[in-house]
Amino acid sequence: MRAVVYPVPNRFEIRDVPEPKAGPGQVLVKVKSTTICATDMKVFTGNFPGVTFPHTPGHEWAGQIVETGPGVAGLAEGDRVGVEVHVGCGQCRPCVAGMYNLCENYGNVAAGHAHIGFTVPGGMAEYCTISAKAAHRLPDDLSYDEGAFTDNIGVALHAVERTGLRPGETVAVIGPGAFGLLAVQTARAMGAGRVVLVGTRADRLQRGLDLGADALVDAGAATDPAAAVREAFGGRGADAVVEFAGTESAAVLALQVARRGGRICLAGATGPGRKLSIDLSVIVRGHLDVCGSVANPQWVSLRGLELMKRGLVNVKPLITHDLSLEDFPRAWEMTHNRLDGAIRVMLHP
Repeated sequence: MRAVVYPVPNRFEIRDVPEPKAGPGQVLVKVKSTTICATDMKVFTGNFPGVTFPHTPGHEWAGQIVETGPGVAGLAEGDRVGVEVHVGCGQCRPCVAGMYNLCENYGNVAAGHAHIGFTVPGGMAEYCTISAKAAHRLPDDLSYDEGAFTDNIGVALHAVERTGLRPGETVAVIGPGAFGLLAVQTARAMGAGRVVLVGTRADRLQRGLDLGADALVDAGAATDPAAAVREAFGGRGADAVVEFAGTESAAVLALQVARRGGRICLAGATGPGRKLSIDLSVIVRGHLDVCGSVANPQWVSLRGLELMKRGLVNVKPLITHDLSLEDFPRAWEMTHNRLDGAIRVMLHP
């Protein structure tokens, strides 16, 4: 079968590799739609813990089950599935508590852990074998392209939920990329009273307005971005702030725009190397609750798919291009150089 392979850091190839088989507790999926995100660049450069080379990436994808391994129940050949990429060992304390995204055996395949597209091969290929625990049946109304957002919607929903958002509260979302635009919609679906999207790219900000943001703040154009965001909330600041930009400046801004006693979730910096420098009195005197969020546990993705099914979250505007797997070099360039308005370039093996 054809697959994208990173033979060593900072290099990719499209080559023929052996077709995988479904082992015990696994399903073999024919990949129908797969895409690229910023985290793939961290994997590509070797800047993501637990990745070994050669490696087949791909953690945002959907497909059809073509084989089930021994011991699989509740799934069958022909099922259309989206993929949640974290599979915990099932035995450590976080896993038993449902927080398998925090598995203490991360990277230990022998212990049952798998991070699809990171520590084990991913969906940037014609076929991929995954744990049955990672497969979610797609609602009939959702396409494979939409199903490729199964993990994304879980990540965005979990980050918003980490803020403890209550109906009627105000929310600032920092970062108008795919995850930020999903966070805008999930916050709205959860009953947020006012949602302000903050970023530096006018085209993506405008897309956020179309997807439910009440107001936009161009942090790159504002003389004082923090003051501009606070002004968007009537000078008080936001009850909850969700950061998906992944930069130090975005994290600092997130802390600055929350109201006193507000809650902040930092979810963008998924790879090492980002440093945060801020006067601690901003947090202490501001009585702020600050948390991080990585991935999505407890089948949050399944609830996210329900939001998509009901039309409360629309991912179609985030799919900006459709290409074949052989066009991966072009898709890579478009995604990481943000060419032609690319947000998610969908590839079809």
